[in-house]
Amino acid sequence: MSSSRPEPTEEWLVVIDPQNIFASPDSDWGSPFFAEAMPRIRTLADAFGERVIVTRWMPTADRSTSWGEYFAAWPFADQPPSDPLFDLVPDAATLSTRPTLDLPTFGKWGPELEAIVGRGGRFVLAGVSTDCCVLSTALAAADAGARVTIATDACAGSTAENHAAALHVMGLYPPQLALATTAEVLAGR
Repeated sequence: MSSSRPEPTEEWLVVIDPQNIFASPDSDWGSPFFAEAMPRIRTLADAFGERVIVTRWMPTADRSTSWGEYFAAWPFADQPPSDPLFDLVPDAATLSTRPTLDLPTFGKWGPELEAIVGRGGRFVLAGVSTDCCVLSTALAAADAGARVTIATDACAGSTAENHAAALHVMGLYPPQLALATTAEVLAGR
């Protein structure tokens, strides 16, 4: 096997969208729980070392699709990709030495991420928002046969209720999806 392809048993950390648009209390999409989750995300990133991938949601989707209606509903987010809204929060800038995986989709699972973690690969999900981009990534990865652990306390939802609802839904997908706290993830390493 080529050394450029990861072994399926190598576990990765995928940090979903730790960006200003989702973290700032001034943003319409800011999670009130992001500041609580970020120290746990940092702890996980430190433990995973070089096997950390950080994603960013970018406003580059085709406006002739339903994304056009989406941006009409959320005009504050219809900005050029270079807008500071889409920058990583300062605490996330050093989570990974790899370039960010920038995609115009809620879910970040696809050929780009699979090429990094490997077919049927193992990874831990953390980030924001539990009830949108984390959930969308987890379900698509489960369908593709990946083995995903959601670090429940290293994710931030739009509300406490939506965070709990998303975790409940993801908890319905074993063995592809598993739920664990940051401490439980670290204890299993």
